[in-house]
This record gives sequence, C-alpha cells and structure tokens, in this order.
Amino acid sequence: MKDYFFLSLNNLKRRKLRSWLTMTGIFIGIAAVVALISLGQGLEASITEQFTRLGTDKVIVSPVALDGGPPGISIRKLNEHDKEILANVRGVKEVAPITMRLVSVNFNGRTKFISAHGLTTNEKEKKLSYEVQAIEIERGEDLKEDNEKNILIGYELATDDALFGKALKIGDKVLVEGRDFGVVGILKKRGNPIEDRHIYFTLSVDKELSGEKEKFDFIFVQAAKSVSSSNLAERIKQEMRKDRHQKNGEEDFSVETLENISNTFGKVLLIIQAVLVGIAAISLLVGGIGIANTMYTSVLERTKEIGTMKAIGAKNSDILMLFLIESGMIGLIGGLIGVIMGIGLSKTTEYIATSQLGSELLKASTSPALIIGALVFSFLMGACSGVLPALQASKLKPVDALRYE
Repeated sequence: MKDYFFLSLNNLKRRKLRSWLTMTGIFIGIAAVVALISLGQGLEASITEQFTRLGTDKVIVSPVALDGGPPGISIRKLNEHDKEILANVRGVKEVAPITMRLVSVNFNGRTKFISAHGLTTNEKEKKLSYEVQAIEIERGEDLKEDNEKNILIGYELATDDALFGKALKIGDKVLVEGRDFGVVGILKKRGNPIEDRHIYFTLSVDKELSGEKEKFDFIFVQAAKSVSSSNLAERIKQEMRKDRHQKNGEEDFSVETLENISNTFGKVLLIIQAVLVGIAAISLLVGGIGIANTMYTSVLERTKEIGTMKAIGAKNSDILMLFLIESGMIGLIGGLIGVIMGIGLSKTTEYIATSQLGSELLKASTSPALIIGALVFSFLMGACSGVLPALQASKLKPVDALRYE
C-alpha cells in the first residue's frame, strides 16, 4: 500500500500544473463548506449560550392577531388584568410586564428613531425583566419611579458617535418625543449592535408618551422551583383561554418558553446552513468532474506505462488501486488546502463581525470532527471520481497498451 502512495505522489509531481488546476474546484468547495459550517456552529453555540444564561425557567406571553398578522395589530393587548391572571397561575414565581415602541430621540441637533422599552420599577419584577433581556448596568444609576425624567441607554449609544455625532454620557440631556430626559445609566455590552442601541424608561413614562394605560407588549413569567417551563406554559394557556372565553387554536395571545425559542432558532439556523452548504457543494461537484477528466487524460498519457507494468506482472487490481489512490490524493490535498482556507475565512469573518460590526454572536467554531470529516469526504470524493478512469486503465490489455501511440 505504501508503494501505491509514493507512486501516486510522484505522478502528481510530474504533472504539477494540471494537478493544481484540478484541485482548485475541490479546495474552493471545501473552503466554502468548512467556513459556512464553522460559522453556523459558532452562531448556534452563541445563541444557545445566550438562552442558557437567561435560564430555562422563563415564559414569554405576548399578544398576536387572530388573522396571523404582525404584532402590534392584535385585537387585544395585554393589560393589568392579564398580569393578575398570570400571577395567580399555579407554579408562577414572578411576572414582569414591558412595553416596546419606536420613539424620536433628539441629541446634538440630530433626531433619530430608536427602539425604547418601558420597564417596571418594582424590584422583583425588574430583576426578572432584566434577566430575560440580559440587561446589566455598567455605569450610573437604575431607573426610579420617583424620577420619571431619566433614561438608561445601551452600550453603543455611549461609545459610538455615528448616530448623533457624539456619544452620549451620564448627565446628558436628550429629547424623547419632544420631552426632556436625562441619561442616568449606561448598560453593559450585550453583543448585538441593535439591542445595544435601545433606550429604557419607566412604564409610567411609556404610558404618558403613548397615551395608552395598562397596555403591555410582553409579560415575562418566571416558573417556581421544581416547575418546568413547558408545563407552566400549558397552564398559562388554559387560564388565559378560560378568562378570554377562547378555544384552543383561536387564541389572540402567544405563550413561548425560552427553550422553545432557542430550539426554533436552532432549526432555522440548521435549514439556512443546509441551503448554503448545498450551494457550496456545487463547486465540489465541478471539482469531482475535474478529477475524473484529469484521470481519463492520465490514463491516455500513461497507456504504455500501464502496458509495461502489466507485462512485468502487475495485476488489474494493482492498476485499479494505483489510479484510485492517485485520484483520492488529488481530493485529499485539495481538501487539506480547503480546510485551511475555510478556517481562515471563518476566523476573518469573526474578526470583522467583532471589530467592525460590534457583534459577538458571530463566532467561528471549528471542531476536530469537522476537519476530519472534510478531509475524509474530499479523499473519498476524489477516489470515487476516479473509479471509471481507474477501471478503464485496469482493463487495458498489455499488448494493446504497449502498441498504443
């Protein structure tokens, strides 16, 4: 077997240019597949980590439209009555309502529309709300009900001057919907540039700005110890259906566990990753055809050599094995280059996402299984592409091969 490999390598060295051109399709395809899978696995791991930190004991209740329309046009928003219903469900430890809306924010002579969240100031409710949204104060003070003219700002607003011409800092005055507010706190970086540009004020301020009383966009629910979030979600659905006189499947509200949301994200990422890898695999198909073409040409060029080998005792199986290993080596070397390129591409993408976009979610995760799998696949694909040329070479008759011009 060792002799086969040495002979194969020598044959590839003799035809360096053709070998490199043949490998091109292989390493481009492998590089694309490795990079996409690496980034997909890294993104999935980051999202799973985010949800794990939030805890699996959380349930999110939100309003939806009966006709399946987007949030915000539902027949009935959540309110204080719904909050009381949820608080009284067996197995509920705590509930926390929040609101979300776009507001105009003016600072440094510039006006931008920014997503704003209305938060409760009740300490227990606030703790739950902060946990679900991964909110932590880095500098400054928290929101207080007795001082409604204060806001918290996301990390990006305090570090990036692109939005308003200069970054906000504690003590700055801004206009929110034309009303004066002071920045009292800056939140820790969450890794998502969009979320890091949010602002936060109290629910009472939100009611004042919107003119809507006791209307919530979400209510977070925390399960008591020893109560699973999935069982609690079913109890919540039953109680809310009963209170709203609705049948199963006709609800104008949604109840989701963080675990279900995490699984949904995982499935979506898997589908996207499969589609992208499928597209990249087209390059591998082209590479396989290239290997087959190269090996057919090699058979023609080495017909006399094959005849000589058979004349001195080489069997059909020896010729077959020699050409199969040679085509497999083309695939393996191309795959090795592709793996190196793929890891480099994924790490470069991670660096750009972190340094330029400020996102810590997109990370490259290259496991040993991915590397070994890519190399084995490229070798097998190369070998399979060379099956027909190898069979043709092994079936040549010594006399005919020696007389071939």
